[in-house]
Amino acid sequence: MTIPHLPWTGGCRCGQLRFTITQRPLLTMACHCTGCQRMTGSAFSTTITVPTSGFDVTQGAPVIGGMHGEQARHHHCDWCKSWVFTRIVPDMGFVNVRASMLDDASWFAPFIETYTSEALPWARTSAKHSYAAFPEMEAYPHLIAEFATQG
Repeated sequence: MTIPHLPWTGGCRCGQLRFTITQRPLLTMACHCTGCQRMTGSAFSTTITVPTSGFDVTQGAPVIGGMHGEQARHHHCDWCKSWVFTRIVPDMGFVNVRASMLDDASWFAPFIETYTSEALPWARTSAKHSYAAFPEMEAYPHLIAEFATQG
């Protein structure tokens, strides 16, 4: 996978919510959990994990939708209701941006896939690493280091 030069821009379906990414992603992934299936209306969600300091909303004001919990907050466009990004609470130093919200997501490929235990039987990705749920926290530094050498 060849990752294009930064910065990247993107936004919701209607264009009222826009963002810029200015730092390289830490990981790319697909999540097959039933929650992501329902949020996307598809077989899985796609994610680009970027450092918090490399993500800026440049237009519009996102609203919380989907999960309103104490661990994760899904941010949506208030007008078209597109699911644009997710922040973990408390901030762990990254934002999970939906890859399909990039103006050009043609380069995207998931490096890991999660919750394959809930995957639809026909849904497969080209991810190098697959997990029945989420990887253990101890696995992330290795995955991030390995991903950094891929692009």
